[in-house]
Amino acid sequence: MTHSLQDMRQQAAIAAKVFIQRDYTSGTVCQFQTKFPSELESRIDKQQFEETVQTLNNLYAEAEKLGSQSYIEGCLACLTAYIIFLCMETHYEKVLKKIAKYIEEQNDKIYGPRGLLLTDPIERGLRVVSYQKSVMLP
Repeated sequence: MTHSLQDMRQQAAIAAKVFIQRDYTSGTVCQFQTKFPSELESRIDKQQFEETVQTLNNLYAEAEKLGSQSYIEGCLACLTAYIIFLCMETHYEKVLKKIAKYIEEQNDKIYGPRGLLLTDPIERGLRVVSYQKSVMLP
């Protein structure tokens, strides 16, 4: 079964990536820049972009928040030689799952229909948020 070159070009998609860098103005807290990249102008509005990045920033702040739960987790870890983490998730792991679910929902409802794919920052070592743009070849 052979395809013409024109058919193959129409089906082939290349991906252009847009990276949103970490914002280190407040130290090493995990947060990303909310400056709207011009490469996304034709795909999504600025308000939706900022809302997504701000939600991610808030979720990472929640994950890194120190409270009584984190303190108890640390004490239990020390008392059990960290074996406790074989049978329970940490607060941080729970929030990372929440972030992954949020990104999946955003891709399904907002970004996917616009030809974009939001990548989980954990896949890039929490250095960047990346958007992958699908572009059809002429």
